[in-house]
Amino acid sequence: MERFTGNFTQQEPIPEDAIAAAVEVMRGGRLHRYNTQGDDPGEVALLEQEFAAAMEAKYALAVASGGYALACALRACGVKPGDRVLTNAFTLAPVPGAIASVGAVPVFVGVTEALVIDLDDLAAKSDQADVLLLSHMRGHLCDMDALMAICDACGVTVIEDCAHTMGARWNGVLSGRHGVMGCYSTQTYKHLNSGEGGLLVTDDAEVMARAVMLSGSYMLYGRHLAAPGPEVFEDVKYDTPNVSGRMDNLRAAILRPQLARLDHQCAAWTDRYRVVEAGLRDTPGLTVIDRPEAEAFVGSSIQVLLLDWSDAAVQEVVARCAARGVELKWFGGAEPAGFTSRYDSWRYAPCEPMPATDRVLRAILDMRLPLTFTLDDCALIARIIRAEVSAVFQAS
Repeated sequence: MERFTGNFTQQEPIPEDAIAAAVEVMRGGRLHRYNTQGDDPGEVALLEQEFAAAMEAKYALAVASGGYALACALRACGVKPGDRVLTNAFTLAPVPGAIASVGAVPVFVGVTEALVIDLDDLAAKSDQADVLLLSHMRGHLCDMDALMAICDACGVTVIEDCAHTMGARWNGVLSGRHGVMGCYSTQTYKHLNSGEGGLLVTDDAEVMARAVMLSGSYMLYGRHLAAPGPEVFEDVKYDTPNVSGRMDNLRAAILRPQLARLDHQCAAWTDRYRVVEAGLRDTPGLTVIDRPEAEAFVGSSIQVLLLDWSDAAVQEVVARCAARGVELKWFGGAEPAGFTSRYDSWRYAPCEPMPATDRVLRAILDMRLPLTFTLDDCALIARIIRAEVSAVFQAS
């Protein structure tokens, strides 16, 4: 029997020019975001300027983590303690965690078999909150035109969690550019790797001014290259708290060379996705997610469904694949495991029963596709999954 011997958590090395840039920052000792000299704007300000251009946005802010970016965006958009915030039931813990961190209350919206937010459920719940924190979970984009029509009609402000969709597009529009703010992560498993980090973009001057003040600018906002002018800060600087969290120069130095390669990296991920997708298509009992033509996605992970399988049968597939070196994560477990958890396990967030969503979550198998995998690796992985799913399906 074939066996895969690669490592699902091994990322590509940091590029040599990024390492050199980081070493230069360390030799200079000026790691803090505002510890610059002369006319040097610093690595963070330059990263923000370059990221705004890459995301086709007016303004950008680099921060300490993707979770910080989400919480900062919520505060900047006026979310207050006790407010209710709509968000996907299919997401990862930092999303409802960001809502809870500002004292707000998550209101979960269902997921479809396409692994996107259920627009009918969103429309039904749109009167319960003024803000939607939309998670493009695992890189799946919903019909953003339809979603924005629902939210605009109901006066719901949209903040996009683009942790898994940096570089993706819906009908040609970059992920993060439909809502008032787009939030991104540069954690190791994301599309840019600084270990931990985050970025925000917006075209709204007042919202970005609040985000800059929240990030710990003190009164040094004039040093930002991708922020609004000083006149905008006059209206917000006295009533916006300092919740220090802007990125440091070391991580920004690591990220700038990676950003220049983003399009190439995104294409490489999607090449790997397509190989696995093709190898799994038409496997008995397994559903491959069909991606809409309007969605230019980034395939840094892949999800398939074992719809209406028993929990025991799904767990057997996971165990059999693991024995052959293939790591699959299951979103149907009653208890959180590693990075994987589901909406009803976050006990700080009240929730109503969601049977249609539960059916989908119990079916999801999730797998990372690091760029350290070759296309041949991806074909082998697909053969292993196909064989083990087929074996369990035939025995059931």
